[in-house]
Formats: sequence, structure tokens, C-alpha cells
Amino acid sequence: MNFIVDALSRSGLLRRDLDYHLLRASMVIIFAWFGYDKWFESEIRGLLPLISHGPFISWTIPVFGIRGTSYFLGMSEWIFGSLLLLGFWNKKLGVLGALGSCCTFLATLTIMPFAPGAWDPAAGGFPAMTIVSAFLLKDLVLLAVSVYLLKQDVSRELAAREEA
Repeated sequence: MNFIVDALSRSGLLRRDLDYHLLRASMVIIFAWFGYDKWFESEIRGLLPLISHGPFISWTIPVFGIRGTSYFLGMSEWIFGSLLLLGFWNKKLGVLGALGSCCTFLATLTIMPFAPGAWDPAAGGFPAMTIVSAFLLKDLVLLAVSVYLLKQDVSRELAAREEA
């Protein structure tokens, strides 16, 4: 085991900011792709049961309509992804992107208890997941990444202020 640890430490894999850059880039890709999908009717139709049961996002359908909700969510994802991308160079913009990202994934996680078909009745219901709850559960990791990026960007911004 020591050999593996030593080899990894020499490999450059553990470079100081590799995790930070990989997580930031991953979030940018996720927001770009998910935002893109919102421009298609099939995507929003598939998400309607989830959106309509979301305590923090169900208001979007009566306010914007189905197509407007799709555009609202897609643009929000592109804005947060763009802010996260700009966070590579400007930590203040990164903070805004990470805050938006945290809000996004908090909102989607709150859908989980209310989502129709989320718990497998054949397996006794909660906590036996279906694909619906599994789809939403991934947002727990995305929320953790968002919090990590928020912490890093706030810390880096404060450090830059101290240097100035």
C-alpha cells in the first residue's frame, strides 16, 4: 500500500488545485448540458411531474407556463454555469455561480420526498428508490460540490484581499 501512496504522490495527480479545477470544470459541463436540454419539449415534459411537486420551483409553471419554465430553468443553468466558468479567473463571479448552484441543488433535492413514483411500492416504498428518486439523489453530490466550490472561492477571494 505504501508503494501506491508513494507513486500517487510523485505522479502529480495530487497537485494542489487539481480537485478544485476538475470539480469546477465538471459543474460547468453539467450546467451547460442540462441547460441545453431545457430547450427541448421532451425534456420539460419529462420533468413536469417533478417540477410541479417541487416546493421551491412549482410556482414557475403557473407564472411562466410550461415553455417559459423550461426557458427559465435552462437560462438559470447557463447563467450559473457561466459564472462558474468565469470563476476560474474571477473568484467573486465564482462565488455567485456557486451560490446559484447551491440554490439549484437544494431546490431539486426538496422535490425528492414529494416526487410521484419516487419510492418503489413493490419493495415496500421508502427508502426503496426508483429511477425517479435516484435521478434526484445525484443532486446531493452536486450540492456538496457546489458548497466546496463556494468555500474555495470565498477563501481565495479573502486571501486575495489580504495580499492587496
